[in-house]
Amino acid sequence: MAREVGSRNIRCNAIAPGFIITDMTNKLPEDVRKQWIEQIPLKRAGTAEDVANTALFLASDLSSYISGQVISVCGAMKT
Repeated sequence: MAREVGSRNIRCNAIAPGFIITDMTNKLPEDVRKQWIEQIPLKRAGTAEDVANTALFLASDLSSYISGQVISVCGAMKT
């Protein structure tokens, strides 16, 4: 997609959230949440604000030369 629309000065990126604290993840048992967090190198779950900050960065001119990327917001927990 990024190659197709790049000539029109359109950037195309994606955000791939990792373990983010939400109403859905709060319904998981405490021991399951702790197991997830132990696997995250930053030793914490992400927040909606972490994802929003990534979206804000991608929407800003600070990322004007970034296109065709998947940005993982995962605390370094890539498999």
